[in-house]
Amino acid sequence: MSSATPCSGFSELNLPSSLCDALAELGYETPTPIQAEAITPLLAGRDLQGHAPTGTGKTAAFALPLLARLDVKQRAVQVMVLTPTRELAIQVAEAFKGYASHMRGVNVLPIYGGQPYREQLRQLERGVHVVVGTPGRVMDHMRRGTLKLNSLKSLVLDEGDEMLRMGFVDEVEWILEQTPDNHQIALFSATMPREIERIARRHLNDPFQISVSGKKATAPTIRQRYWPVAGLGKQEALARILEVEATDATLIFVRTRTATTELADQLKARGLAAAAMNGDMAQRDREQMIAGLKNGQLNVLVATDVAARGLDVDRISHVINYDIPFDTEAYIHRIGRTGRAGRAGDAIVFVTSRERRMLSAIERATGQKIEQLEIPSVETINEKRVAAFKQRITEARAAPEIEFMQEIVTQYQAEHDVPVEEIAAALAQLATADRQLLLKKEKPIRLQEDRKPSGKRAARNSKQRVGGQDIERFRIEVGSEHGLEPGNVVGAIANEAGLDAEYIGRIEIDATHSFVELPAGMPTEIFKSLKRVWVCSRQLNITRLSDGPARDADASRTPSHKRTDGAAVADGPPRKPRHKRPKANQDAGARRNSPGAKKAPGEKRAPGDEKARTHRKPGSAAPSNHQPARAAQQG
Repeated sequence: MSSATPCSGFSELNLPSSLCDALAELGYETPTPIQAEAITPLLAGRDLQGHAPTGTGKTAAFALPLLARLDVKQRAVQVMVLTPTRELAIQVAEAFKGYASHMRGVNVLPIYGGQPYREQLRQLERGVHVVVGTPGRVMDHMRRGTLKLNSLKSLVLDEGDEMLRMGFVDEVEWILEQTPDNHQIALFSATMPREIERIARRHLNDPFQISVSGKKATAPTIRQRYWPVAGLGKQEALARILEVEATDATLIFVRTRTATTELADQLKARGLAAAAMNGDMAQRDREQMIAGLKNGQLNVLVATDVAARGLDVDRISHVINYDIPFDTEAYIHRIGRTGRAGRAGDAIVFVTSRERRMLSAIERATGQKIEQLEIPSVETINEKRVAAFKQRITEARAAPEIEFMQEIVTQYQAEHDVPVEEIAAALAQLATADRQLLLKKEKPIRLQEDRKPSGKRAARNSKQRVGGQDIERFRIEVGSEHGLEPGNVVGAIANEAGLDAEYIGRIEIDATHSFVELPAGMPTEIFKSLKRVWVCSRQLNITRLSDGPARDADASRTPSHKRTDGAAVADGPPRKPRHKRPKANQDAGARRNSPGAKKAPGEKRAPGDEKARTHRKPGSAAPSNHQPARAAQQG
């Protein structure tokens, strides 16, 4: 058994005891290389440039020191993390919450496109210490004045090269220009392309440099598989796997102590010899449980990372990651419980759509392609159950009491004059009364695609992915003149508006504008979000072609109506008068649009004009002006 104590390595990095307690609860023992190098300079307030792939533990590397520097009493945004995708924003925010579980009063908020504004605005008004968000939605809140960064201490750019690939660099630069001068910046990127290096030189002040590589340390005898959680509950999927797989002993990992007891109780209710192991257990109980696992009295153990520390049982044939870990180091540590000493082992991980990036990181870290697991169908389960029941009959026929039971059946047949087959069927029904023998048939389970196409591949395969769904054609006001590529469109729509990439159809790129096919009947909230998304320094300003024939704007085009504030808008139905903006917001708007204010990507101010107007090249449709006062309506 390992002699290391929980968080023993982290306590040497001068982290507060509250963070060390949370790390111990999460099963962290020693820092990964990037954590060991990054925590000290970030605690000291230095800027940092980290060259590290996903899954090396970099979230903890920046989250822990930045949480340690928080002033919890000050209810203002002190830490902001920018991520390229909504899935990563959610994942990083959850990690912050987990690390801060023993810090009273810390509020963490993920903000991303596709999520209603109303809840984001409500939480921002209450007071948030840490904001994790995608560039488009963060910039939108900053322009509205709903995200104030006057008290910002630290800004993290996570997955910098991904932001560059998805066309968010201009948005990131704009955000950096609006932030206070006296705060630290940490930039992390798996690769360091020229554009990311330029941002680092321009915005980072004498950064501490770190470069680490991923760890490839899994036994080659371990077969790794994943199941993309979709169409079926995780508990039901787990039960089917345990029923069909040729398992000996199984170790199931979950994230929390509560989850260990809940899942173990559910498995016991299904007739499995299962138990929960967590940090609340006495050492004697833990030793008895391990002994039961070794001698076969116990077949399934549900545990947290910290509880499973030092566990070494030869019988463990399967390790199932019911909850995917936060980093690859934890994954490698988990699955190392099987496949020991050259023996074969199986590792299975459940992956939700927002966790697919971590799956890719695990594949890079382990150096192995993880194959998709097919969950057994109802027919497969039923065939196995019938076969097992027949085997029980065969074994029962060899029991010593069989002759006495035959006499009872003979007596019953004579008394009731019924065929012996009916008596056997009735006895079989009694034998299976405590558990239904056959599962009920259900609709086929539709799993997520193994990989989602993007970029030009997405454009080529659009019809195939959209399938039988009705589609609509939309126009966006960005084209090849602005550097647009199909991947920019897919990335912006999928990650900022919350629409899965598989539902994005054909993309046609012209000089000043483009066309994209999307599912018909798009919800109003998503449509509004898409209008405000920025790509290649321009807003999409998406319009439905079904609303009328698409026309390029030219000098002869005149608006058919005026807004209540006097600014011209594009042709279309008159809008309701917008609510008058409170004086405080008016003042804020005046400050943003003053001659000395910095402008957002794609904005240009006309000489003498008090309002900042969206810049457009001749021949492109006029994008709609931004409306901070309409935040409540759009949320």
